[in-house]
Amino acid sequence: MTIEEAQKKIDDWIKTTGVRYFSELTNMAILTEEVGEVARVISRKYGDQSFKESDKEVDLGDEMADVLWVLLCLANQTGVDLTQAFEKNFEKKNLRDKDRHKNNEKLK
Repeated sequence: MTIEEAQKKIDDWIKTTGVRYFSELTNMAILTEEVGEVARVISRKYGDQSFKESDKEVDLGDEMADVLWVLLCLANQTGVDLTQAFEKNFEKKNLRDKDRHKNNEKLK
């Protein structure tokens, strides 16, 4: 699925099943909450914290998909074509960072 297809699929779902989009501010709060859930899983799986019994079965991929879902909702609500935005962002990184990481002693 492309980013464009994902944005359309979510828009269709919202309009047929989800009734309407939450407000942009509410979705921003939800996005922050979802990113926190990803952070919680990573801090326990890869960091120094241990899992609580209730967190042991949490699926990192599902939590990341929740983040993507809300981000795509916000893009739809604000008229952002994420395909174009991502391509433009990639170009920026290729120009700005083309030698930056190669020359970073910390990465060698």
